Amino acid sequence: MKTSEASELGQFIPLHYHHHMLNDEARLSAFKAAIDLVVPVGGRVLELGSGTGVLSCFAAQRAAEVTAIEFNPQLVAASRVILEQNGCAERVSVLQADAAIFTPDGPVDVVLCEMLHSALLREKQLEIIRGFKLRYQARFDRLPCFIPEATILAAQPVSQDYNYQGYLAPLPHFQDAGSSHARSIERAMPNSYACVDYQDAFADRFEACLRFSITQACEINAVRFITKNILTIAPQAVHGIEWNNQHLVLPLQSPVGATDGSTIEVRFTYSAGGSIESLSASLRCELVA
Repeated sequence: MKTSEASELGQFIPLHYHHHMLNDEARLSAFKAAIDLVVPVGGRVLELGSGTGVLSCFAAQRAAEVTAIEFNPQLVAASRVILEQNGCAERVSVLQADAAIFTPDGPVDVVLCEMLHSALLREKQLEIIRGFKLRYQARFDRLPCFIPEATILAAQPVSQDYNYQGYLAPLPHFQDAGSSHARSIERAMPNSYACVDYQDAFADRFEACLRFSITQACEINAVRFITKNILTIAPQAVHGIEWNNQHLVLPLQSPVGATDGSTIEVRFTYSAGGSIESLSASLRCELVA
């Protein structure tokens, strides 16, 4: 992968941005809990796109050997220092390599891959895992466990307040999944349009035609995209361990006036790993007669 392409598509995330991910307690606590459940004591773990190495460090608390693959040389250097500071360097090997073509020399028990953007856009989660599975299956005739195990994608119509001190600016934006949002009014329950099981075959292009029943007269001017990651559904867990990406809210090109009892149809299509703009350009909403 060329560096310019990687940067454009979100693969070359700069070091300073990783502070925000490390500061996301919901993200880190969920991944740590999943790793503690799935990684066998004394096992072998591979992380594809290891960033600062935090998930590899969690895995090293149980595994005998962890291989961390990172494309960005700045992050490779930084993560080696940080892992040394955390006492993990002897069990974690950080390799500068392209996860899109990497195959381990020997079998591993668990593969970690957190290239998870909202709606599975921009980052190459699906492309990386699909290619890895093909190469790994051909070499070892089996597959390891994956964290996350699955991603569920859903959409939801909303009325979004885009008025800022009298300045109307309907722009795409993100919302924290666990917070309330005073400017957003939900107009129907979310409707799922895809479930990606990383252990099985999955599509890398999403095409949806979703219908929603509206119970109150309103103007629908945006669609919220919800991304729920099932990190593990291990049998020994009472409940599956989940982590939600930030919601992505996209304004509609043409808002729809709905009445109580009306039905709206939301349509869109996009490729996993594609741009936010590509999804936004395909997004349509209209009343159903």
